[in-house]
Amino acid sequence: AMPGVFRFSQDELLKEIEQLKRSGVSSVILFGLPGEKDDAGRQAYSENGVIQKVVRALKKNFGDELAVITDVCLCGYTKHGHCGVIKKSHKVTKSQGHQIKIDNNKTINILAKIALSHARAGADIVAPSAMMDGQVAAIREGLDKNGFGDTAIMGYSAKFASNFYGPFREAAGSGMKFGDRKSYQMDFRNSDEALREIEADIQEGADIVMVKPALAYLDIIARAKEKFSVPLAAFNVSGEYAMVRTYLKMSPSHQVTKSPEMEKQLVLEILTAIKRAGADIIITYWAKDAAKWLK
Repeated sequence: AMPGVFRFSQDELLKEIEQLKRSGVSSVILFGLPGEKDDAGRQAYSENGVIQKVVRALKKNFGDELAVITDVCLCGYTKHGHCGVIKKSHKVTKSQGHQIKIDNNKTINILAKIALSHARAGADIVAPSAMMDGQVAAIREGLDKNGFGDTAIMGYSAKFASNFYGPFREAAGSGMKFGDRKSYQMDFRNSDEALREIEADIQEGADIVMVKPALAYLDIIARAKEKFSVPLAAFNVSGEYAMVRTYLKMSPSHQVTKSPEMEKQLVLEILTAIKRAGADIIITYWAKDAAKWLK
């Protein structure tokens, strides 16, 4: 699904981080692939979960030289692939299929448990991506009450119900078994709602806010940068990555020999556009390459 992007075991990840650091990359965001899943996503907050173990290993090996960010969600840990606890009353109809109803309050309590487990393992920043109402406030309260007031929160504040997530979901095994995420992710046609969601996250205690995806939402990034003073992240997502890879693969035969330089120029144009729009932080699958190119 994503040529050139790999899933790592803990020992291989430590080697990859060494390479990233040599390239000039000093922060990473982690997504876990658990060995088993259930309907409640219990592995997401297990003290011996995949992310918890990896965070401890990274902080032991790299300390403060590496900023460790962890994704906080349930989709990768549940059998159904949704980002929250599904209400038992959700319906199945012939015309609309599954109508998903998420139990928001139960979900944010679980997200707070996940974030706390990551903080205890040593995460520097926790990044809730479930798009539940009040998730930042619940996490901030849980962290503060347990002595982790210094652990920062990067909210996926404006996360759209986008068609650009497919390659990641395939690679991470986090696709939905039924329904979609439109009931809790944002309508891509509505820009004002994005600003309201960002403002809400800031009021709840987010230290960093995010727009996801990036490339098709440069206007949202620009508006957010103009209106808010907190650091702004943008996620250059898997579908955007795949578009470039596909374009390079389909280039005319006489350009094939130029593909490494073509890739460099394409990627730097995209990342520059995201930066120009106002992003302070860019999350991208090209981080290692971009760091080398920009040296």
